[in-house]
Amino acid sequence: MPGPAPLIAPPAIEALTRAAIAAPEPVESTPLRFPFTTHLSLEPLISYWLEREHDTNPGVARLARAVVRQVHETDCCRGDLPSLQVLDEHPDLVATLMLAVFPPATAATAIAGAVAPFQRQSFYYTPRFAEVLLNKDRTIKQPLNLDLVTLETQLTRMAYLLILGREYEAELREYGAKMPEQSSFIFTVPDYSVGLYRHYGVSLDSTFVRVRVVGEKPVLTAEQVQELVRNRHRLDLWQELLPPERFVLEGFNLLQLLDVTTQEILSELKYDLLERDVLQASDRLEQIQEKLRVLFARPALQVGIAAYDERKKAFVDFGRKINHSFLTKQLQGQQLESEFRQLYEQLLADRRPLVLEDVSTEPGIPEGLRQQMLRLGINSAILAVLPYGPDTVGLLELGSPEANSFDEFDVEVVNQFVPLFAVAVKRNAEDLEARIQAVIKEKFTAIHPTMEWRFNDAARRLLARQEEGNRNAEMESIVFEEVYPLHGSCDIRGSSTARNEAVQGDLIEHLTLANRVLKKASDVQQLPILDELKFYVTKNLRRLRQGIISGDEVSIYDSLRTEVEPLFEYLAQNNPELRPTIAHYWQHIDPRLGILYNRRRDFEESVTRLNDTISDYLDEEEAKAQHMFPHYFQRFKTDGVEHNIYVGGSLVQGKPFDLVFLKNLRLWQLLVMVEITRRTHALKAVLPVPLDTTQLILIHSQPLSIRFRQDERQFDVDGAYNIRYEIIKKRIDKATVLGTGERLTQPGQLALVYAQPRDAAEYLEYIDYLQDRNLLEPDVEELELEELQGVKGLLALRVTVKIN
Repeated sequence: MPGPAPLIAPPAIEALTRAAIAAPEPVESTPLRFPFTTHLSLEPLISYWLEREHDTNPGVARLARAVVRQVHETDCCRGDLPSLQVLDEHPDLVATLMLAVFPPATAATAIAGAVAPFQRQSFYYTPRFAEVLLNKDRTIKQPLNLDLVTLETQLTRMAYLLILGREYEAELREYGAKMPEQSSFIFTVPDYSVGLYRHYGVSLDSTFVRVRVVGEKPVLTAEQVQELVRNRHRLDLWQELLPPERFVLEGFNLLQLLDVTTQEILSELKYDLLERDVLQASDRLEQIQEKLRVLFARPALQVGIAAYDERKKAFVDFGRKINHSFLTKQLQGQQLESEFRQLYEQLLADRRPLVLEDVSTEPGIPEGLRQQMLRLGINSAILAVLPYGPDTVGLLELGSPEANSFDEFDVEVVNQFVPLFAVAVKRNAEDLEARIQAVIKEKFTAIHPTMEWRFNDAARRLLARQEEGNRNAEMESIVFEEVYPLHGSCDIRGSSTARNEAVQGDLIEHLTLANRVLKKASDVQQLPILDELKFYVTKNLRRLRQGIISGDEVSIYDSLRTEVEPLFEYLAQNNPELRPTIAHYWQHIDPRLGILYNRRRDFEESVTRLNDTISDYLDEEEAKAQHMFPHYFQRFKTDGVEHNIYVGGSLVQGKPFDLVFLKNLRLWQLLVMVEITRRTHALKAVLPVPLDTTQLILIHSQPLSIRFRQDERQFDVDGAYNIRYEIIKKRIDKATVLGTGERLTQPGQLALVYAQPRDAAEYLEYIDYLQDRNLLEPDVEELELEELQGVKGLLALRVTVKIN
């Protein structure tokens, strides 16, 4: 594989390329600052031919003798060569010698050149090498991806590795040190023929470089050898142990290049397209487009990307400010959209890129779409769907103003990066969805799935306005009009009284246990504080037996924790005979809460079991009800469970609403409340604290509007007229029957509250149906209710549920 990724970032390379193409082609390169003394010499190559004079291959031996004879006839190319001019004067001899490293069969295609040891000037090269890498003075061009310092550093490291391998081979073997591998690297150079750049893998062959030691060879210990091998990048260490002035490099290097543009571009595309937000910024897409231009060697190539929204069954932009598709964004008019849909269906069916070599003559393109592409200046194109698993997430478009820019041979290349674009589009869609959800969470709250589409659309529009530069854009109002409300509540009867009784009982028992310890302590040890604490405890016990008032719980427990219990610890440490009594006290205290928590635990457990039974059944049945018609559902747990339902056409996208769905939900709600009454009654017998529940339904036959209140993060009815519904809903749980003062809601019965007689007519039919099913008792009470605060004239139906 080629060497490491370019050391200069791709955007910088593209800028450098444009600058290099715009500027005159350089005449020469800056000389390298290389720490070693080097001499250009052909002696290593001449030695190679001398050794081949007696080669076992007769042909090689004859060729070697002819080369050596020519060398002897021209003695000027021996030893160190002061300049390239010497070699220029004997081109035939140099060409003959170079047959060893430049095979004639590859002379026209190979990219290779011979250079002085680790220097920039070439004295022999192939035509392609000169075209790709040489300036007019035969010096090597400065690569776009490597600055001069980096290039000098790389060459110095390679020279040191050569010295270590040649001069210290025995030490490496003796000390068991592994010779580091020579690293190859990438040259990115301008391609002036098309105004782009190419990537080349570079191999620097030092076969014909000799190392000559000046003076005594520096001695390396085992530790030093290992240290050099481990720290190949620390040139300061190498220069300290192997001073450059002690070595001379003689001969020449062979520089060989291999075009790795395709591999490098595909690697860069993989890196780019896996980054987040790569498709959200126009400059990032321009960089990707530039890389594809290099890959196809088409300087005017255009890239378009369209994401496909499966939910909307349409192509969507990546944001209003950035539309990356040069084709779909221009589709205006039903005819063009229909023609594009026809072409897209073909792509989906074939599941392979479609090559349009010449748009003007290509068969199979709908005429309107053909003319649209030609107007856009697209005369040759490749269209490829972007598959992600079984789904299609988008469309990739490659276009060129030149006809026949693409052909079927390009499909193989396109197939290599299509999956990368598919991943990028999929991730972009997921990131956009995450941003939308973040806006929803910030601006709204947990959104019911039925309404989610509306919040998503609002969030998309908000993000689009922000991307257009309006950073102070506010979320639009979320209002659903013409929705029908259903409200129901399951209340735990007498929960406040039962809770107070549990608290009172626990406090009395707790104080009694504390009083027992204090009395026992007074018998053992006379302390005035004990008498004062006994007085405090006795006083509170007398008061609690008469009833509990607000604040008793907190004040009594604070006194026990801060005054009584610290004394118990002192007494237990200093009076062994009190320890059993004090231990008996602590055995009754909840270790987590630090209080006596028996009756309250039973009460809380009973409330929790009732609430969970109601909520679980309600959730289970509500999930089934969503299949009747999608609707908004909300429930609350307190001492009991309330639920709200809103249903209507404005809540649902793309599904017509009919009043039959409303009637279904009303009957469903009635059935659910009957079953909740039966289940909670059956549960009463097994609860630690037997508690009753009461069930109530509020009937409201007129549609209303609901608005999402961003400050409260919840829905409320919208408009002054509709506010009456909310007021009634909040107050009917305390409603009483007119003239009797009896609570409307009673255990084992179902109460239905309404305002107009016509509201009850529909529900009387449902009650009749449920009575026929033997779910309700035959009698139905029709009641008037006492005036509530701000509400009067309410009516009610009350019916008893058959428990068995």
